[in-house]
Amino acid sequence: MDTRQRRQSLIRRLVGATPVRSQAALSALLKREGVACTQATLSRDLRELGMVKGASGYAEPGGSPPEQAGLVRAARALLLEARAAGTLVVIRTPPGGAPSLALELDRTPPEGVLGTVAGDDTVFAATGSVSGAAKVARRLVAMARAEHAHERFEQGGRQR
Repeated sequence: MDTRQRRQSLIRRLVGATPVRSQAALSALLKREGVACTQATLSRDLRELGMVKGASGYAEPGGSPPEQAGLVRAARALLLEARAAGTLVVIRTPPGGAPSLALELDRTPPEGVLGTVAGDDTVFAATGSVSGAAKVARRLVAMARAEHAHERFEQGGRQR
């Protein structure tokens, strides 16, 4: 991977993990990761990546808004599987992980999530429709996949 690809991959990861409200803030985050670049290079990278800047900061088009950073982190750390079951999404986590993931789903629900019920290792997320449940399941898996692209995913969830 060349320097540009590495830097852009890091930008994607940083923007997906935490709210980044300015190029100066992004530059500081990159420096902490050992990557220095000029403002012109950073602008070009953001443009090439298709990043958009909204009221909450930078985001990838169609990606998670920056305010969902907590949910993205929780999905990456805890999501084992997400499957649609009618209008519900059945979400599996390691033992003890369901309450934390449900809390993040309730704090910043993805479009279509009406509410959650959590057990120890399972969360039920209620949606308004069968197609909404399928969309939410795919979205949660995509959030978890972003950092674990090298791992194998099958049928809507990460292998146990």
